[in-house]
Amino acid sequence: MKIGIIGCAGRMGRMLVAQVLETNGAELAGGSEAKGHAALGKDVAGQAGLAPLGLQITDDAAAVLAASDVVIEFSLPGPTLEHVALAGAANTPMVIGTTGFDEGQEKAFLRAAEKLPVVWASNYSIGVTVLMAATKRFAATLDEEYDIEIFEMHHKHKVDAPSGTALSLGLAAAEGRGVKLPDVQARGRDGISGERVRGQIGFASLRGGDVVGEHSVIFAGAGERVELSHKATSRVIFAAGAVRAALWLPGKTAGLYGMNDVLGLED
Repeated sequence: MKIGIIGCAGRMGRMLVAQVLETNGAELAGGSEAKGHAALGKDVAGQAGLAPLGLQITDDAAAVLAASDVVIEFSLPGPTLEHVALAGAANTPMVIGTTGFDEGQEKAFLRAAEKLPVVWASNYSIGVTVLMAATKRFAATLDEEYDIEIFEMHHKHKVDAPSGTALSLGLAAAEGRGVKLPDVQARGRDGISGERVRGQIGFASLRGGDVVGEHSVIFAGAGERVELSHKATSRVIFAAGAVRAALWLPGKTAGLYGMNDVLGLED
């Protein structure tokens, strides 16, 4: 299967290139970067620290989409919206790990994603996918006598908070409780914030060092506390999950899928 990588010279992009090249049944179709990027013209595999393949990094995402059976993209909301539209025109399925969409961007993305098969996840780790499923089940079982708090920590270069994965865990908890996350979320308490409101789902974010990613969902009741946690020590797990999703995607009908679908987990 020919897999293209948009954003191939970034930290995740380089790992995705390496993962495609070492995965049986996968072939690297090409890679692109933004106009003016320092990596343009360099070899896609060479930029990832691997033996050159003779594929140059281009700023033509449409050409990468046309050459690929599936394209993987981890980038920024604005470019991702442009590329999903191009993918619809090329009829090329996509695996997307972009997070940080604002409300308007997310609505536009979801509309565009209806036109072709798209896997979209905030985190492609197999372990995190299972954590989300467990969070939903625990939230459905433990009533509002158990306060839900979601903690996450990432490296100092991460620009958005809470992380996309933390928000997805919040959505899973809210679904389990049968409520809408915007109605019950509490972010970044500071100062005299008052007593905790019953039924809230709280978020706390830390940034520092080179932490790949840590997430915990805490169910705090009277006299006991249940904690579900995942700690990532390498970004390779995200690349491996994304390539697994790419191999699963072709032949699927148009629409939006998640890692639960890729792994065959029940909602």
